[in-house]
Amino acid sequence: MRLTRSLSAVFVLVSAFVLALLAGPAHAAAPSYVALGDSYSSGNGAGSYISSSGDCHRSNNAYPARWAAANGPSSFTFAACSGAVTTDVINNQLGGLNSSTTLVSLTIGGNDAGFADAMTTCVTGSESTCLNRLNTARSYINATLPGRLDAVYNAVRSRAPNARVVVLGYPRMYIEPSPWYCLGLSNTKREAINDVADVLNSVISGRASAAGFRFGDVRPTFNTHELCSGDDYLHDVRLPVWESYHPTSAGHANGYLPVLNAND
Repeated sequence: MRLTRSLSAVFVLVSAFVLALLAGPAHAAAPSYVALGDSYSSGNGAGSYISSSGDCHRSNNAYPARWAAANGPSSFTFAACSGAVTTDVINNQLGGLNSSTTLVSLTIGGNDAGFADAMTTCVTGSESTCLNRLNTARSYINATLPGRLDAVYNAVRSRAPNARVVVLGYPRMYIEPSPWYCLGLSNTKREAINDVADVLNSVISGRASAAGFRFGDVRPTFNTHELCSGDDYLHDVRLPVWESYHPTSAGHANGYLPVLNAND
C-alpha cells in the first residue's frame, strides 16, 4: 500500500514537471508605463508633435513615445509637459500613477533652476552677466533644488509603490573644446554652461539615489554630439524659439532612449 502511494506521488510530480515543460516559459505581464517631467521628456525640438498636447509639445519622436512603441506596454500615460517645474509634476502629472504602474521615467529640475533663462542671458549678455546668472543657478541647484526633488520623488513613490523609477539627467550643451568655427558664445561661457549642467546632474543623481530610484546619465550618449560637434543631438537657437537648446529627434533616439533602455 505504501509503495503504491509513493509511486502515485512520484507520478504526479513527474506529470506536473512534464506539463510545465510543455507549457513553455511564463510570459511576464506587459509593463504599465508613465512618463513624467519637463520639455526634455515631452519632446520639445523632436518634431511630430501630438496636436492634443497643446503647449506641452509632446512628441511622437520623444524617448517615452519611442519606448512605448517598441515595448507595447499595457498602458502608457504621457504626462510630461514643456516648461514643467517640480510643483507642476506634483500637482498636474501624477494622475496616471497607481500600484499597478511598473515603470516611471522623469526629467525635472532644469526649469526650477532657471536654466532656460540662464541660456538666454548667456546668449544675449556680456560674459560677466552670463557668469553671474550661472552662479545664481548653481546656488539654487545646491541649496534649494534638493528639497524640491525630494518632494517629487516622495510623491511618485507614494503613488506608484511598485514601479521602477528612472530619473534621467540633462546633456552638456557644448562640445569641449569648441572648434574655431563655433561662433556666438565665448569658450568661457560654454565651459561655464557645461559646468552648471554637471552640477545639476550631480544633485539630481544624488537625490534620485537617496530615493531608491535609478539615475540615467545621458552625458555619455550625447558625448561628441553636443552643440558645435558637427553631429549635434541638440538644437541651437532656432524658430520656434521653444525648440532651442532641446534634443533633436536623433537626440531622443540615440541620446535618451538607450539610457532608458539600460535602466528600465
